[in-house]
Amino acid sequence: MRRLFPVTDETAPSGGDADREWSLAELAAAYAYPEHGPGGREPWLRANMVSTLDGAAQHDGRSQPISGATDMRIFGTLRGLADVVLVGAETVRQEGYRPARAREGFAALREAAGQGPAPAIAVVSASLELDFTLPLFTSPLVPTLLLTGAAAAPDRIATAEKAGAQVVIAGDGMGVDPARAVRALGERGLHRLLTEGGPRLLGQLVAAGVLDELCLTVSPMLTAGDAQRIAGGPRVAVPKRFELTSLMEEAGFLFSRYRRT
Repeated sequence: MRRLFPVTDETAPSGGDADREWSLAELAAAYAYPEHGPGGREPWLRANMVSTLDGAAQHDGRSQPISGATDMRIFGTLRGLADVVLVGAETVRQEGYRPARAREGFAALREAAGQGPAPAIAVVSASLELDFTLPLFTSPLVPTLLLTGAAAAPDRIATAEKAGAQVVIAGDGMGVDPARAVRALGERGLHRLLTEGGPRLLGQLVAAGVLDELCLTVSPMLTAGDAQRIAGGPRVAVPKRFELTSLMEEAGFLFSRYRRT
């Protein structure tokens, strides 16, 4: 993998990182969370998404077909750095989400950062219509969180809690308030936030103005069709401006990082 931006001595094709696989330590350093706010303890929400050249975020309803080996290594790195992974209920259903696992390569790094062995998974769901017999709920290394609204059905809350999930109320009605969800996770000591979508959830986070960073993989593929973009839902009144902070390339895939200006 080679770094294209910011420009360094390694940017040229003859540079040190042009034709070799980066180690987990190098990837972790490249994607480290910023230290910001009082003591660096304010929540920082980053998204990790993949898109084809023609803007598709999925193929046949899943993101895996448009991904690649290095993209999956970065996916694992971002999870290895996070306190919690925020995901929409429909993505849990479509992608077959499983609990995050402990990774030996990140054990020392997570311990030094005061983190547990693996990130928690936090599922955003208004209806709580989920299969609570799945391993995500029955056998996670860290208890799965469910973010829902105050009007969620009591019987569904009871079923979720009986399965071992921890229910967090983050909205006054049926839905979840994105800003309140971020605050609620921060109040639980979860400051390094990562969302993997799907598009509906990412669109809600963008519209609420709570997304701090986007890690976007551009896949060198064309799919046509009517697949979703990486973010859906109503458009924002004024487009959100983000700043490019990093760009890397391997096998035609572009790995970018953008931060809110």
